Amino acid sequence: MSKADHSDRARFLARFALLAAAAAVLVVLVSLVETGPLIILQGLAGLAVCAVGAWWFLAHRGVVRVLGGALAVGAPMAVLALFFKGGLWFTAPAGVALWTGALGCARGALRADRRPDPPAAVRPGRPPRRPVLIMNPASGGGKVARFGLVERAEELGARVLLLTPGTHTDVEELARKAVAEGADLLGVAGGDGTQAMVAAVAAEHDLPFLVISAGTRNHLAMDLGLDRSDPSRCLDALTDGVELRMDLGDVAGRAFVNTVSFGVYAAIVQRPEYRDAKAGTALDALPDLLSGGAGERLDALADGRPVAGQQALLVSNNPYSAADPLDVGRRPRLDGGELGVLGIRVDGAAQAADLAVRGALSPALTMLTSRRVEVRAAAGADSDAGAGAGADADPASIPVAVDGEALTLPTPVVCTLRPRALRVLVPRDRPGAAAQVPELNWRRIATLALDRPGPGARS
Repeated sequence: MSKADHSDRARFLARFALLAAAAAVLVVLVSLVETGPLIILQGLAGLAVCAVGAWWFLAHRGVVRVLGGALAVGAPMAVLALFFKGGLWFTAPAGVALWTGALGCARGALRADRRPDPPAAVRPGRPPRRPVLIMNPASGGGKVARFGLVERAEELGARVLLLTPGTHTDVEELARKAVAEGADLLGVAGGDGTQAMVAAVAAEHDLPFLVISAGTRNHLAMDLGLDRSDPSRCLDALTDGVELRMDLGDVAGRAFVNTVSFGVYAAIVQRPEYRDAKAGTALDALPDLLSGGAGERLDALADGRPVAGQQALLVSNNPYSAADPLDVGRRPRLDGGELGVLGIRVDGAAQAADLAVRGALSPALTMLTSRRVEVRAAAGADSDAGAGAGADADPASIPVAVDGEALTLPTPVVCTLRPRALRVLVPRDRPGAAAQVPELNWRRIATLALDRPGPGARS
């Protein structure tokens, strides 16, 4: 697309975004004239009550949990009933639709104006001569067999090492042996935890690494832009690939490609029954973990900045998107050289309601970036390993989930990054690759709509 086409598209989308936003505000003002401001306050109160109900449902058992579930479901329904009764049966959905359209067009305008590079600069990849791919037949509910990955890989000249379901295999040792036997590429068809272990070996030997989206969630594959619906397309990189560099996380000497979780989630993952009954195990464990019975609070230092008393802490290999409200859950880039840090501290129903209403502005939520994160159990917290220890000793260990794999590590647990340490070979055509989006800035949107060049615009 030419520069002029980009400018025309950005201008059109920016103008439409402003019109849709203005229409959404107008709809709200008309509604207020007809019904008064009380209806808006009722909507906010309903949101708060819903959050309180959700907190009671998660943090309690028995009658309180039943009551919380009823509130969490009933409050939104009550608000909708009030809106219909107040004559907002049309204006409320119209306002939401207009605002959603405004955000979508604003995002499109910024993308068209910025014309960003891919998440990481790519260069032509040399087809490997002796690729070795490690495949887990049980991963992703049997995707290896369902998509014929072994046959397809062997047709392309790769050597396939199949893991045996139900038995423990030292995947890192398997990868090291493959390198010793002459492998010039390592790849994995499996979950992100297995991806991380083999990626560490590939980075150690400066070999290209191939991600095959055969896991359950495939977070790394998503952020690399790979096709998650058909993992066989990832194998196209063996013959028509490009290479990019990405950061590799390190937690206590162990590599991670996505996230390290501490606190509530990590404690749940530790339970042996979690793999077979995730939802039931979580609901059974959460009351103890959230109410302080079995769970520990966490203290962290992020580049020296204290993050105290957190119930849950997530450290990610590059931060997840916060700039784009329509693209939460993805990392815009994997080579930024910084860890993302997300902490949650909710001490009761009131804070849960505050978090629901204020979102990222709530003091219950901490979001920042850092190059080094140090995590330990909060001061004064009990721990299995720390009981009875000397006053100067800190032998405590805490549960940690590394790319979804359950571990227990001695504190302090230190997370760092190895910038651009991993060479990743990806197909030239990546259907999921998304352009980066700068922070949503309505002043910039207005500048685009009026066709005035703004600061930072590309020539």
